[in-house]
Amino acid sequence: MRKRGSLAVLLVTMLLWASLPAHADDQKDNVDDIGNRNVAHKSIISQEKEIAIGKQYADQIDKQAKILKDPVINEYVNRVAQNIARNSDLKIPLTIKVIDDPAINAFTLPGGFMYLNTGTILAADEEDQVAGVIAHEIGHAAARHWASTMTKATILQFSMIPLMFIPMTYAVYMGVMEAYMNGVPMAFLKFSRADEKEADFLGLQYMYKAGYDPNAFVGFFGKVMDEERRQPGSMAKVFADHPPTPDRIIASEEEIQKILPKKPQYLVSTSEFDDIKARLETVISQHKRQKDTDSGPTLRKRESKNDGSSTTAQSGGQQGSSSSSDDDSPPVLKRRDGSGSGSGTESSSGSGSGPDN
Repeated sequence: MRKRGSLAVLLVTMLLWASLPAHADDQKDNVDDIGNRNVAHKSIISQEKEIAIGKQYADQIDKQAKILKDPVINEYVNRVAQNIARNSDLKIPLTIKVIDDPAINAFTLPGGFMYLNTGTILAADEEDQVAGVIAHEIGHAAARHWASTMTKATILQFSMIPLMFIPMTYAVYMGVMEAYMNGVPMAFLKFSRADEKEADFLGLQYMYKAGYDPNAFVGFFGKVMDEERRQPGSMAKVFADHPPTPDRIIASEEEIQKILPKKPQYLVSTSEFDDIKARLETVISQHKRQKDTDSGPTLRKRESKNDGSSTTAQSGGQQGSSSSSDDDSPPVLKRRDGSGSGSGTESSSGSGSGPDN
C-alpha cells in the first residue's frame, strides 16, 4: 500500500510539474513585460524537436487540405499575424496559411504552424476580430500547449510500468486499470480546456499589445454563438475542447477590465480588410464556378447526318449494290436471291481458266 501511495504522489507531482510554466515566477498578467517573459509550460520535448514534428504535420495538411493560393490574401493575413507575433511571447517563427473552408475555425500545430479558415475571415466584421482569433492561436504556440500535453501523456505511460511489478489482487488491478482508462481522457479534456482558457488569456493581451481592441475578440464569440443557434451542433465539434462560449465571454470580459487599461484609440479595421474580404468572396465564387464546370462529362444529343453518304449492304461477306441513305438507320440484312442473276449474285466462270480439281 505504501508503494502504491508513493507512486500516486509521484504521478501527481510529475503532472503538476508538466502543467507549470517554465518559470513559475513569470507574471503572465503583466502586459508591459510581454516579449520578455516566458509563459511556456515545462516539457521534455525540445523546441527544435517540436518544430520538426510540426513541419511534418504541416506537410501532410498542405497535401490534404485545400490551401488558398491567392498571393494578395495570403500576404495580408501573414502581415496581420506577424504583427501580433511581434507583440507576443512567442519565441519561434510563425507560419500561417489559409484553408479554403467555410467553417469558422483556426488551429495551430506544434512549432508555430498555424492555419486559418476562409470562413473565419468572411464571418468577421472588422480586422480586429480576425486578429483576435490569430492572437488566441499564437497563445497556444507561445505556451507550448502541444509539447506540454505530449509530456503529460509520456509521463502517464511510463508511470504505469511499475504497477506490473507491484503485488495486487485481480480486483485491485482491474480497478486501477479502469481508473487509468477512464480517468485519463477526462483529465486530458480538463487540461485541454484549461489550455484553451489560457490561450484566451494570452491572446487578449497580445492583440491589445498590437493595438487592437480586445473587446473585438469577445464580439467574435457572438459570431460563434449565432452560428450555433443557426445550425445547432455545427460548432460543437469544432469547439469540443474549448470552454463553453458563454464562460469564455465572461472570463474575457473580466480579464479586460482587470489587467488591460483602456487606450485612447484602437486599431479597429482598415479599408484593406474590406478589399481583402471582397476579393476573397470573388475568389471563392470563381472556384465554385470552376468546380461546377469541371464536375464531369455531360450528355450530348446525337446529331443526325444528312451529307449524302451512302451505306453499303453486305451479304455473306460479298459486296452488294449500294444505295443512298438520308437517315441514320442501321443497314438491313437482305436475303440472298437463289437465281443466278441479279445484283448481289456471284457469277461463276466456266471458261476453265482456273486449275482443274
